[in-house]
Amino acid sequence: MTDSWHQGAAAVVTLTFDVDAETPILAQGRRYAQHASTMSHQAYGPDVGLPRILGILDDLRVPATFFVPGWVAEQRPGLAASIVERGHEVAHHSYSHRAPTSMTPEEERADFERALAVFADQGIEIIGHRAALWEASWQTAELVAEHGLRYDSSLMGDDRPYRVATRSADIVELPVHWSLDDWEQYAFLPAPHVGSVIESPAKVLELWRAELDGMRRYRCLFNLCVHPFLSGRPGRAEALRRFIEYALGCGDVRFARCRDVAETAAGDPDLPTRRPRPPAADPETYPT
Repeated sequence: MTDSWHQGAAAVVTLTFDVDAETPILAQGRRYAQHASTMSHQAYGPDVGLPRILGILDDLRVPATFFVPGWVAEQRPGLAASIVERGHEVAHHSYSHRAPTSMTPEEERADFERALAVFADQGIEIIGHRAALWEASWQTAELVAEHGLRYDSSLMGDDRPYRVATRSADIVELPVHWSLDDWEQYAFLPAPHVGSVIESPAKVLELWRAELDGMRRYRCLFNLCVHPFLSGRPGRAEALRRFIEYALGCGDVRFARCRDVAETAAGDPDLPTRRPRPPAADPETYPT
């Protein structure tokens, strides 16, 4: 049982925080830098939401992983280090928060490597990656493996970890899903349009508890994705706190950083292996 990725737990919870700050908006157009209200909405994440979330994690003594775009780490020197100093993990989340599917292969590589350079300059060890907007390309896993990272967290092919085979090496995939993303619950901006529904934190808490209960039955990875500019708001932060308290109270749930789950999963002999590839070599084979 100890050789299994879950180490005997009914479910494993990875609390992940995408510290995007202004990048999702600037990626849609540099002109939005002139929108003071919108920029303040995004800056709330690292300036207010992040410290509040770190306090909750300290109170409940649970580890987490923070996916940080290179631009955010560059613009806010010391932010990444302050997260690591609290015992958490910092991971790669692109440089500019542009989706890989919106870039050429050359552009994706340049963006990927630019982020790595920022973290190297700051002395931050990076072993994991998450694509901006979860829009990985067919090249993304290859880049992760080529640069020596050990896991990705962008794909949705399972609700348990699996290996992804690439030409360079196998990496571990820690899959995600929209139901465990607070963006789908809370995101709202009039311009640029990023969402139009603001759900009650009580409803979100109910959703996440239901998902965890199901995952405990099927021994899954509960990979929660939270954005400090969204869930750092007071009522939402309290819902996050109550969810963590609920999971801790279950008695059969393990909390871990993504890097620790990936390390355990890499040594699990029963972990399935998949090779990412397009559904057909010739798109014309698909009927119209």
